[in-house]
Amino acid sequence: MELNIAHLYPEILNLYSDSGNIASLKKRAEWRNIDVNINEYKLDDIIDFKNTDILLIGGGSDKEQFKVCKKLTEYRDELEKYIENNGVVIAICGGFEILGKNYKINNETIRGIGILDIYTEYSNQRLIDDIIIQPEFLKKPIVGFENHGGRTYINNHKPFGKVIHGNGNNGTDGFEGIMYKNLIGTYIHGPLLPKNPHLCDYIIKKALQNKYENVVLQDLDDSVEYAANEFIQNRFRS
Repeated sequence: MELNIAHLYPEILNLYSDSGNIASLKKRAEWRNIDVNINEYKLDDIIDFKNTDILLIGGGSDKEQFKVCKKLTEYRDELEKYIENNGVVIAICGGFEILGKNYKINNETIRGIGILDIYTEYSNQRLIDDIIIQPEFLKKPIVGFENHGGRTYINNHKPFGKVIHGNGNNGTDGFEGIMYKNLIGTYIHGPLLPKNPHLCDYIIKKALQNKYENVVLQDLDDSVEYAANEFIQNRFRS
């Protein structure tokens, strides 16, 4: 089996070590003898959606976020088709915000790509905290770190998870991120996947199921990873 992972614009979208998500996907696949190809795309490169199994859009500064939004607007139809056909997407922080109808930076409203029915307001008071959420589709919670000035409202979309500790999308509705088909949008940095091997495996399995039938992932020894995950849970639950 083989996985093709597209990492969009890592030279400018790697604000909180989001490239660690790529490393986690790669190692957990290779430990199961799955071949992995990492395709890093720069702003001037042409994205090959047809040969992409997992697509990562990381977080960046406001300036970089604007550049990426402008560039991905050129790919809007192709990206929407990829998402609608159950392509796997991980969109983090700014990469999450730009997929919506619009987002604000200070007092300026910027038009997003408009694939998701979400919008983002702005506040000078940033939401900074460790975070724990519980997705419906996973038995174990997700842990990580959030740092965002945006306040995202997801309307009728399904959230990524319910906030147990932290702020989430906007600090008021009790939810974090978004789930749409095989797309996960989230404010969780840290990076996200090394701290949450169960989520990493969920993403790998979804991508493989799009290419192959009867996918069964070999169990790995994640005792150390889950001990760290549970330590964070216990620290903030108490």
